[in-house]
Amino acid sequence: MFKPHGIIPPIITPFTPDGKFNEPVFRQMINHLIEEGVHGIFPLGTTGEFYAFTNEEVRNILSVAVEEARGRVDVYAGANHITTRGTIELIKIAEEVGVDAVSVLTPMFISQSQEEVYEFYRIIAESTKLPILIYNNKPKTNVSVEPKTVARLAKIKNIVGVKDSTGDFTNTEEYLRLTKDEGNFHVLLGRDTLIYAGLCYGAAGAIASCANVAPRIAADIYDKYIEGDLAGALEAQYTLAPLRIACNMGTFPAVIKEGLVQEGFQVGKCLEPIAELKPEEKEALRKVLKEMNLI
Repeated sequence: MFKPHGIIPPIITPFTPDGKFNEPVFRQMINHLIEEGVHGIFPLGTTGEFYAFTNEEVRNILSVAVEEARGRVDVYAGANHITTRGTIELIKIAEEVGVDAVSVLTPMFISQSQEEVYEFYRIIAESTKLPILIYNNKPKTNVSVEPKTVARLAKIKNIVGVKDSTGDFTNTEEYLRLTKDEGNFHVLLGRDTLIYAGLCYGAAGAIASCANVAPRIAADIYDKYIEGDLAGALEAQYTLAPLRIACNMGTFPAVIKEGLVQEGFQVGKCLEPIAELKPEEKEALRKVLKEMNLI
């Protein structure tokens, strides 16, 4: 049975100067993250600018990810669309290229009722045998998957977990409390400052954007916790926190990409209309990375 766990970076999508997918740098990033000890990779999440690609580009990016991962870690694919049928099309692509699981965001723009949210995920689950993660990112979509809805969805066999990016830890706690008796359902944090707290409550890990820039530090939160080194895990969490807070500069994921550039990875810029950080913001980020011993 598939079990999502550990620190899973929603890997950035690198671009060439003319805005094309930069496959060599993407492969470099995958190997770097795996060598630094992450427990999975997640292409085409929010950090990967999923909204920018055609279905054929999605197929190419996911194919490269599966090929380069070579079974060393699980590959989670983002499958996000406004409509149910559009989401299913993306899931079929993910199936065909051989990913291990899919993460499905609530539909954007449409303000769904909780019954519509439930039906959306139920229909999607029926369309595939792949393990499915519910992705709740209310700050971006203005739609939430309420804890009672998650508890209903957790009873569907191939819905194996939820990523909570609300930043509302009471919401996370309720996910955990209401699904604690569902043996194959797992809660993942989507807010990088709350990973340690989530583990203490029983979360299975985190899909952590900052793990692109600080993979070993992020992985230490989980690894040390599992080893019983709670003080070490908490210290790693404290070390990671300033980077996540720095992400409030600029439009997401500009800070993540700029951090990687400062580390020497030629990942390029975010696609317009996302702007580069201002010079003073770049300098502030440089200071954070230096204090974290990342540059």
